[in-house]
Amino acid sequence: MRLLQLENSGDFRLTEDYNEHIPPYAILSHTWGKDTEEVTFDDFRAGTYTGKTGYRKIQFCGEQAARDGLQYFWIDSCCINKSNHTELSEAINSMFSWYRNAVNCYVYLSDVSTRSDTDESFSRPLWESEFRHSRWFTRAWTLQELIAPHSVEFFSWEGERLGDKRSLEPSLHEITGIPVEVLRGNPLTRFSVEERMLWAAERTAKRKEDEAYCLLGIFGLHMPLIYGEGRENAFIRLEEEIGKRSKGANIYGNVHWMVPRAVNSFFTGRSDLLSRIQKALKIKSVFATTKQRRFVITGLGGQGKSEICLQVASLMRQQFWGVFWVDVDKPSTAEKNFIAVAKLLGHSIESVPEALQALATTHQSWLLILDNADDPEFNYQTYFPPETHGAVLMTSRVAECRGYSPDAFEALGGLEEQDSKELFLKAAGLSPELWLSYDDQAKEVVCLLGSHTLALIQAGAYISLGYCQLQQYPEIYRQQRMRLLKFRPKQAQSRYCDVYATFEASADILEQSQSESAKDALHLLQILSILDSSVLTLQVFEEAWKACKKIPQASSVKARGIDEFSQDHVSYLPRFMIPDNDAWDSFRLTQAGSQLESLSLVTRHNLDSYQGWSMHPLAHAWAKDRQDSERQGMAWITAGCVLGLSYSNPRLWQTQERLLLPHILSYLDIKVNKAFGLAAKSVVTPLFLECGWALLHMRQDSRLGQLIQDMFLELGQNPRELSEFLPLYDLQARNLTNLGRNKEAVTLLEQVVKIKGITLAETHPDRLGSQHILARAYRANGQVKEAVALLEQVIKIKGITLAETHPNRLASQHELAGAYIANGQVEEAITLLEYVVKISGIIQVETHPDRLASQHALAGAYRKNGQVEEAIALLEQVVKIERITQVETHPDRLASQQVLAGAYIANGQVEEAITLLEQVVKIQRITQVETHPDRLASQHELARAYIANGQVEEAITLLEYVVKIEGTTLVETHPDRLTSQHELARAYRANGQVQEAIALLEYVVKIKRLTFHKGHPSLIISEDTLSCFLQQA
Repeated sequence: MRLLQLENSGDFRLTEDYNEHIPPYAILSHTWGKDTEEVTFDDFRAGTYTGKTGYRKIQFCGEQAARDGLQYFWIDSCCINKSNHTELSEAINSMFSWYRNAVNCYVYLSDVSTRSDTDESFSRPLWESEFRHSRWFTRAWTLQELIAPHSVEFFSWEGERLGDKRSLEPSLHEITGIPVEVLRGNPLTRFSVEERMLWAAERTAKRKEDEAYCLLGIFGLHMPLIYGEGRENAFIRLEEEIGKRSKGANIYGNVHWMVPRAVNSFFTGRSDLLSRIQKALKIKSVFATTKQRRFVITGLGGQGKSEICLQVASLMRQQFWGVFWVDVDKPSTAEKNFIAVAKLLGHSIESVPEALQALATTHQSWLLILDNADDPEFNYQTYFPPETHGAVLMTSRVAECRGYSPDAFEALGGLEEQDSKELFLKAAGLSPELWLSYDDQAKEVVCLLGSHTLALIQAGAYISLGYCQLQQYPEIYRQQRMRLLKFRPKQAQSRYCDVYATFEASADILEQSQSESAKDALHLLQILSILDSSVLTLQVFEEAWKACKKIPQASSVKARGIDEFSQDHVSYLPRFMIPDNDAWDSFRLTQAGSQLESLSLVTRHNLDSYQGWSMHPLAHAWAKDRQDSERQGMAWITAGCVLGLSYSNPRLWQTQERLLLPHILSYLDIKVNKAFGLAAKSVVTPLFLECGWALLHMRQDSRLGQLIQDMFLELGQNPRELSEFLPLYDLQARNLTNLGRNKEAVTLLEQVVKIKGITLAETHPDRLGSQHILARAYRANGQVKEAVALLEQVIKIKGITLAETHPNRLASQHELAGAYIANGQVEEAITLLEYVVKISGIIQVETHPDRLASQHALAGAYRKNGQVEEAIALLEQVVKIERITQVETHPDRLASQQVLAGAYIANGQVEEAITLLEQVVKIQRITQVETHPDRLASQHELARAYIANGQVEEAITLLEYVVKIEGTTLVETHPDRLTSQHELARAYRANGQVQEAIALLEYVVKIKRLTFHKGHPSLIISEDTLSCFLQQA
């Protein structure tokens, strides 16, 4: 052993090569820089070492040794003549003992600093991050340099002491995974071959053979060095030497590989998940292993759970002595696989428990993969080997299986969009250089298939085999969905071959079960398949149950109106909804949903105080397609009964509009004539009518118009002739008003009122209700005087028949006040609304929606009358209460905030108005479809605020958007569309676009003259504005 000596002059010299009587010495541990920077043996002999970067380390080590009273020290870079192979081999074989025999070992960390740019010292928390990420912990040779010496001290680049092996023990254990007992000097023979190998598993060396040679001292071995033999051969020789000592133990790579197939060449993405799984399954320390390493992957069939396991097995193969794959789909298959594992291990056994015991007592590292644990009724704990040894990776459709590894599991969803596109294009056989040009088409397919892994591979194979072009796939899918999702590529097949087969495997589990909950789950699945795949709140089932309890037990079909529900509808409800007790019991419904959730066929969501379920789009399509036409028909009736009866709670439908709209639209995705063939008209007609009322309040005006026309055609009624189908005509009249076809609405409602005037007494609620609606249509049509006269008549009758506190009487007074405002009788409106608000204040709590609506209307009247401050005060009170009682997405709350913003504008508080309106618009963009009238109205009002604030360009952008949307959803005579165009013309004028403003306003005036009567206020305003523009032009 050759040492360095610090002479009195401060110079260093190399000593003789000691064979015995070695003096006390210190030893340096460091990481090598570039070969040209390190001071070598030859540099010392030639005296050309002081100018090299590595000389700093030599100075540090010599000076620190001197401070510790040591004259000699050793550094590997310059104390070994590496050109002498014998000396180099002897040094490497002796290295562990040299470090162990040193008085002190100094670890010089060239990438850890204790000072800032201002030369101020860092505290430990600041340098500790660099310490933890130091390159020193990644190098192969530094492993023995940490373990062997009794005293190890750590120093920064500046030579400042950071601590020693004992003071830094927690950090060293955490960083390296080396047990504390090893750091404290316990004999290495107490630790298994496997664990000692794992300490070095992630360490690397410049020369790959050194990754094996650096372990010689760790195992107390000596063997010749053969640089150039390669890492694998070096480990094979190391294994042989260890085997001689440990009676044949295998430490190099994987010995047993029982895996069913190779990885799929199409596998894409999931890199983060793969890293998490590897981290969870990798052993770091025997002392840290207090429980079996496990990871569970749950999720919908066909998402690639098994393929992920194949990837993990392949990536970790060399870390496990044995990798064993067991298919636990059926007990018989599992038993066969487990016995095969035991025989592979050299055991002759005939049962699963014996096989598990054999695996548990195998001390080498192993990975057990339990695939297809999909039976929710089976206890898969019986397939986990006892003890804490080994690693287990499980796949399951059963969400509850995550309980086998609560700290390490993944509920697998679809691939990320970019990964999904890459997988699809790869499966389609397109070369990567073409992928970018197909990006939009690929995105459409990915969206269509919900990023479902197997479906994307099937779609790609379908295209690759020439059945269609990529851009044709979406349209073919919409026409031939079942055929495409049952398509089976001949190569790279999954376990179930096609998407529908993998879902059907889950249904088979339910159908084979005889339990009540399984039957309920299948019935629930049928209902969900008729609705949309998006989230459905469970509250609809409760509200439907409440409504069905109010239906008389016996009623005559002839005596019922066409819009009334009966016991016939109740009979179609699923059994899990109609228990015998008198209180709603959600147990069976929840249990049915839990069964579907356990098989990953639905996903549960928490919605305020209620829960909801959603389905993957493909699982939803399969659930519908698996039913024959008769079962689909029954499911359609049942789903309609649930929706229709739940509509008895209009507040639910108002507050959950965005969630429920997709389900109504999906439910109505049926030909009306086909629906009437499923059951009696007395059953089907109320279902369509309730859906119609929902569409009306959700302002799906065009869709409602089509539904009404289809119903008239099927029922054999001429829309121009009235009959007993008055509820349908009533609905149509309101729809016509919303569509802006006010003249047609008035004509129809006048006929309805006329017939009810003949058939019903003047005090009958239905007759008065129709008159109320007619008055509203008059007002929308500009026939304000007629509206006022009719409402005054209605109120006169209600004043005789109803108490002053009756809600219907107050509602008509509220409506009359609105007509007064439209007629310019603002003071009368205020008087009437103040009365309504007063009565409401007596009979209703301050949070009652009707009371708040009346205050809202009164504030609007105040604003019209110039009483802006009173309007603001009242609206701020309304908004304050609604913020407490209603969620921020509630339509009433948003409407009040919008009107308050308008009052702010009138009061000159433009900035407050903009802040409030921008918040309203932001929420409506989330909760309402872009065509919703309330959303468009708020954007319109925000544009007005922008104009008042001088933000004309922002106003134009917003108004052009509103006008564009209304141009596709409203007829050209609709008042809202004309109002938006009028406001856009004003914005053009403010922006200096005079000609555009005049052209647009001339168009508006032209349409209004054809639509409104001569004295209509809206027409007068537009005519006056146009005249002003022309004079200024």
